[in-house]
Amino acid sequence: MSIEEILSMTGGIGLFLYGMTVMSTGLKNAAGDRLRVILEKVTGSRVMSVMIGILVTILIQSSSATDMMVIGFVNSGLMNLFQAVGVIMGANIGTTVTAQITAFNLTAFAPLILFIGAVMALFGKKPILRHIGSVILGFGMLFVGVGMIKAAIGSLADEPAFIALLTALDHPAAAVLFGVGFTALLQSSSSSTVIFQAFAMQGLLSYHQCVYLVIGAAIGSVTPNLLASLTADRNGKRTAILNLLFNLLRAAILITVINVFPAVLKGIQSLSPDDIGRQIANTHTLFAIFAVLVMLPFSDKIVALAMLILPPLPSEKRAMESRKLIYLNNVERMVPAVALRQAMLEVNRMGLLARDNLADALKYFFNPTDAALREKIVETEETIDFLNHAIEDKLVELRSMQLSDRDVFRLSRMVLVVANFERIGDHAENIMEFADRMREEKAVISEKALDELRAMGDAVLETIDVSRRVYEGERFDLLPQAEALEQKVDDMQEKYMQNHVERLMGDTCDPLGGVIFTDLCTDLERCSDQGINIATALIDHRDK
Repeated sequence: MSIEEILSMTGGIGLFLYGMTVMSTGLKNAAGDRLRVILEKVTGSRVMSVMIGILVTILIQSSSATDMMVIGFVNSGLMNLFQAVGVIMGANIGTTVTAQITAFNLTAFAPLILFIGAVMALFGKKPILRHIGSVILGFGMLFVGVGMIKAAIGSLADEPAFIALLTALDHPAAAVLFGVGFTALLQSSSSSTVIFQAFAMQGLLSYHQCVYLVIGAAIGSVTPNLLASLTADRNGKRTAILNLLFNLLRAAILITVINVFPAVLKGIQSLSPDDIGRQIANTHTLFAIFAVLVMLPFSDKIVALAMLILPPLPSEKRAMESRKLIYLNNVERMVPAVALRQAMLEVNRMGLLARDNLADALKYFFNPTDAALREKIVETEETIDFLNHAIEDKLVELRSMQLSDRDVFRLSRMVLVVANFERIGDHAENIMEFADRMREEKAVISEKALDELRAMGDAVLETIDVSRRVYEGERFDLLPQAEALEQKVDDMQEKYMQNHVERLMGDTCDPLGGVIFTDLCTDLERCSDQGINIATALIDHRDK
């Protein structure tokens, strides 16, 4: 093989890979944030999760990108492992579309496709036209790249080293391992499959060799996800393990089937008798569909295996227990009055978590070396965020029931109360971060200032406690007490800020400590405001 042919082949591979990137980027830009919205709407339905995985992967032409988004969603708590495994399975089907496209011999039309794409990408007046132009441009690059590869590899049939490699690939295990390694290098099963397809179309690889190469490519495609999971939490890591387990099990099942029932491969070949490129594309697609059909009913077992490989820590077990709705399950089967009462109980539960987390954050501020307390604050904040979204979703469901005007009012105010409890949780997290900054940057707050913060913190917690009693029990007789406490916190903030200015002017205050003191006073005053918002949530309706 001459230097010119080597350069042509590597250039073709580079152009093909770049075309894939351009097309994928164009598709993602054209779709905007819709892909993330689609993934966020994944439900508990296994079939729906698979269909969404297929759809998103077809749109972005990258199962790795889909899987990495899934890792991100699981990492942030927007998706659980049972939902993630379905999307991962669907992504393995969606990624086979690329090989189906390149099985068409459109190389002759590639220059025209490139021209149309370039004109739209460069001169389109609207962003959507430019994004679509990028998709078409990338599409054209695919075929130009594949054409360059095909033109350059013809002479490889006479190369002794290449013949030796092909001979080694006659062994199924060697072909699978080569597929794993080659795909791990390219970090794309679509790309490696298309390259194997191009070699087969030039007569350099047999159909049976490609079958095992494609099986190995599916395993190798997990590499980017394993790398991405290194910075994720334990659930994110389990998502990558799910992907690896699925593809390893898929490989074992497929190898068993094609060896026990060799007629399967003959049947796939018979669909396109004289077109090996199409045979490989069909094998890629049918293998993926078959694996999903076989393994989807056992997806919960795959999740259990991932949990066994990376078992939950005690803190995770606590989080799993708390991050679920207790009172609002099966609301569609409840009568409206019962459903509203259950919703109130769930909101009250969230409120107590937010109040206690604020108390813990204040404790941590005055003792920032308590690592266990910090971990508890982070976990509780994540639980509050989960409950915020979960309760709001259920309240939307309740809105579709036949409700009286009074119940509609109460429901709308629950949304307001949930938002205020969530903000109290956010302020608790801010206070924790103030403590971390104090410790890391060795900031100092005077003992007098610390006493003021303790007094203000106690007053804020009392305001929230009374406000919760007003809302939960409709104890409007306690409302004056809540309002007086809120005014007390306002007066404290004004007085303590003035004291802070005096300490600053007298050079008795550490500058960074002073900044944190001011920010903490502001956060505490806002928590008090949130408390009074909760107390007055139902006030307009007390006489109705």
